[in-house]
Amino acid sequence: MTIDLPATYRDIREVYLSNTMPWVIGYSGGKDSTATLQLVWLALRDLPRDQLTKPIFVIATDTLVETPLIVDHVNNNLGQIGRAAREAGLPLTVHRLTPEVNDSFWVNLLGRGYPTPHSRFRWCTERMKIKPADSFILGTVAKHGDVVLVLGQRHSESTSRAQVMDEYRITGSRLSRHSTLPRAYVYTPIDTFSTDDVWSYLLSVPSPWGGNNRDLASLYRSAQSGECPLVVDLSTPSCGNSRFGCWVCTVVERDRSMEALIDNGEEWMAPMLEFRDFLAATQQPERRAEVRDYRRRDGQVHYRKRGQGELLIRGPYKLEFRQDLLARLLDVQNQVRRDGPDPQYELISPAELYAIRRLWRAEAQDWEDSVKRIYRDVTHSDLPWPEDDGAIFGEAERALLAQICAEEDLPVGLMIALIESQHQATAGLGGRAATHARIDAALHSDWRSEADVVASVERHHQLVEAQASGINRA
Repeated sequence: MTIDLPATYRDIREVYLSNTMPWVIGYSGGKDSTATLQLVWLALRDLPRDQLTKPIFVIATDTLVETPLIVDHVNNNLGQIGRAAREAGLPLTVHRLTPEVNDSFWVNLLGRGYPTPHSRFRWCTERMKIKPADSFILGTVAKHGDVVLVLGQRHSESTSRAQVMDEYRITGSRLSRHSTLPRAYVYTPIDTFSTDDVWSYLLSVPSPWGGNNRDLASLYRSAQSGECPLVVDLSTPSCGNSRFGCWVCTVVERDRSMEALIDNGEEWMAPMLEFRDFLAATQQPERRAEVRDYRRRDGQVHYRKRGQGELLIRGPYKLEFRQDLLARLLDVQNQVRRDGPDPQYELISPAELYAIRRLWRAEAQDWEDSVKRIYRDVTHSDLPWPEDDGAIFGEAERALLAQICAEEDLPVGLMIALIESQHQATAGLGGRAATHARIDAALHSDWRSEADVVASVERHHQLVEAQASGINRA
């Protein structure tokens, strides 16, 4: 190794003893975070017990769509870390963080219809990674006053990473200011390590909590990739091409790491990769009209100037497409349970299904209760569906309302939205202001058909062009 281990351990001990701020160590199960935690553990283990006064929180964020092999790896290590820390008398506890149900990937993609994330619209990072970590950090700040985040960041990761690390470094200190969180500081014990240094350390120094670093190296070789670090701000790059990223990530064109895992014997993950590729294909411009609504989530129509691409700026996925996606996802879950190592593995949780069901009924006018139907059709089983979800109308009522609206030449969608607004008010879902806001939103939504909208926009463009032509001739 080219690193000076005694100096590194000494540096860690000095920073730990230099103030009273508790430490929060970001752990993803990858090489950098593992090396960081191992260095901290071994450095502090040599301190007298009366000097181990500051709590150390090890946090691992599970987005709930992590690659299954990595979920198992991280969870197993968290269990070992917690037990070994108690036995060693270290003031260290482990915390597995997850996004709130309403912030989860499936509730946003299937429930709200958000299109799959891409490089210009990474809606997943804030909700699924940053918010859970920030919530824990801010809670620690509220209790202790200040906090030090111990992260496995290295200058050699990238030029942009090095620039960010240097920008917030406090002069004359080993700490840096956090880029967004007040009263939070950052300490990076391996900032000068190279990738070879990290691996050399891990493969020459045994894990103090009983983990197997050679298994970790084997996992890297199988996936031929890097890790996804703890994400605490939007400057952290996407992990889509990483083995330690999410299996549904579409920020990159191909998930080469999952392909490598499948090629190396994890064939049971093939349906997951096929589903991920199917999702990624919906980003193709020629697919947008097929799978995405012509209105935005606020019910309004937005369009581009002629010659700037498709005329309409597409909104969320259509309900019909989301229904198809849910059926496909549940079928993939069936296959993973049948062919994978865990017959109970969940790609989507019951809590997420309940939230999607509520959103579809309240926002997408799904009076037929299709989440329940799709789940039963695909899984041939059932769930204890909540009966207090506020639903009072069904498929028969919708058919009757559609018939009446057709006779009266009224948009059935508008009438359903108004009925739902009133029903939510009587069910106690918000006060008078919220009810008025829902009614106002329904009345101001565009209820024309897509064909009528396109024709109207075309006429508008023709009028603008004719006026411009007349001005030019004049």
